[in-house]
Amino acid sequence: MTDINDILKIRTNNIKPSKGKILISEPFLIDYYFKRSVVLLAEHNDDGTFGLILNKPVDLLLSDVIKDFPKFESPVYLGGPVKTDSLYFIHTLGNIIDNSLQIIEGLYWGGDIEHVRELITIGKIGPGEIKFFVGYSGWISKQLDGELSRNSWLVSNIMAPQVMQYNAEELWINSLKKLGGDYAYWTNFPADPALN
Repeated sequence: MTDINDILKIRTNNIKPSKGKILISEPFLIDYYFKRSVVLLAEHNDDGTFGLILNKPVDLLLSDVIKDFPKFESPVYLGGPVKTDSLYFIHTLGNIIDNSLQIIEGLYWGGDIEHVRELITIGKIGPGEIKFFVGYSGWISKQLDGELSRNSWLVSNIMAPQVMQYNAEELWINSLKKLGGDYAYWTNFPADPALN
């Protein structure tokens, strides 16, 4: 008989947190922001970690967040609990957007928002090329290490197309299934264990 504690234990997969990796929350993490979340790490160094939750869309349009922004059919996501009054974005457009920073091959974050506005206005950016976030996820130096040691997160790889194309509701499940083994069982656990 399989012990539930064995299934929930995060086994070392030799993937360390770094820029371009994702954090996948364990199935029973209760936190409002991070419950069943997938966080893209846009920066990770000795000073701390900056990331964006990829699978928490909010009921807002970009024009609701930025006044006088052109109409753009793209969901806005909750990036995390830090600076929820600020807008962040990731994209596949590279140097087309001034001052953007590469995360992994084919995926960038930030840049000149006025340039983004101009490109959207003239139809040079499509919804599948850019994602917008209110707030971000941040950890001070060594804080994430502590959460990893408590098995709150699993670190994994992701590619730019998966970041931009996966359905937000399926990203957590698909990320676990890709890892296989006991992690695939995690997708069967109820979001609220009290309902089991």
